[in-house]
Amino acid sequence: MAASLGLGEAIFSSPEERRVVSDVERGLEDVEAALLSEVAFADELADVTSRYLLEAGGKRVRPTLTLLAAQLGSGRSEKVVIAATALEITHLASLYHDDVMDEANMRRGVPSAQEVWGNSVAILTGDLLFARASKLIASLGEEAIRMQADTFERLCLGQLHETIGPREGEDPVAHYIQVLADKTGSLIAAAARIGLSYSGAPDEYKPAVEEFGEKIGIAFQLVDDVIDLSTEFEETGKTAGTDLRAGVVTMPTLLLQRQAETDPDAAALLARIEVGRAADGDGELVEAIRELRNHPVTQETLDEAQRWAREAQNALAPLPQGPVRKALTRFAESIVERTS
Repeated sequence: MAASLGLGEAIFSSPEERRVVSDVERGLEDVEAALLSEVAFADELADVTSRYLLEAGGKRVRPTLTLLAAQLGSGRSEKVVIAATALEITHLASLYHDDVMDEANMRRGVPSAQEVWGNSVAILTGDLLFARASKLIASLGEEAIRMQADTFERLCLGQLHETIGPREGEDPVAHYIQVLADKTGSLIAAAARIGLSYSGAPDEYKPAVEEFGEKIGIAFQLVDDVIDLSTEFEETGKTAGTDLRAGVVTMPTLLLQRQAETDPDAAALLARIEVGRAADGDGELVEAIRELRNHPVTQETLDEAQRWAREAQNALAPLPQGPVRKALTRFAESIVERTS
């Protein structure tokens, strides 16, 4: 919600700044109510499965950005709330599919949907949510439909490229960044653009907010890669190193692999991780995860996240100085400051 992303802080002190933050917060309340309504299904099983991850929580990053971008125009409106709701449902649907692809057993502190109902039900629930999001988008008109289609295409391409991995001779780190841009950045960029489109904001702002959204999406996922290694993350119901345990590629492991080509210590840690993953017991892997968390490659990942966040902030240069640009800047800062 807005408070979790730092938008309710005392740095927003002028009446106009407080008005912007208040309008975003009221918009998030509207989106939350709309989400509960729009994921309801007459079919009893579909109703239970589609509500499952929604009720588990979430940061509502995308609706927050939609509502913030809308402040560059007329602000919160029925169409802006519909747009924000549709993109959050799209994100929610993608989580059901991602967890099947990644064989994840936890999501948002609860067992993942396929752990509860199996892969087929999880995939079909994601499909149902994509359909519901599409209905909402269709009510906004052709521009929104095209935007949704383009974004969905990039989501699928990102998942495809993540699944196949880098081609021979392709830099694995560059490949990974492109996957993040497609899987995470594209939807966050769409969230920013659609807020502009349905608030009457000037079209010339669109490239700036789209670039901001895509780059902050990359930063968001890089921070997630670090959070995944943190023992503090266990408080959310996930085990530290969930992605590593499942063999999911993350930036710290990619950087460790690169360093291991010339550094025996990095190669030894990489070997301990592989041995720990293959072993029946958990002790060796827990220690290896702790070593990776404290390894320089993890700080390098955070540094890279901060670099992308700075680039996102720089993309805002064409926007007018004022409370909206200030709030977007704070939004970017909060993405890289979070610990969960």
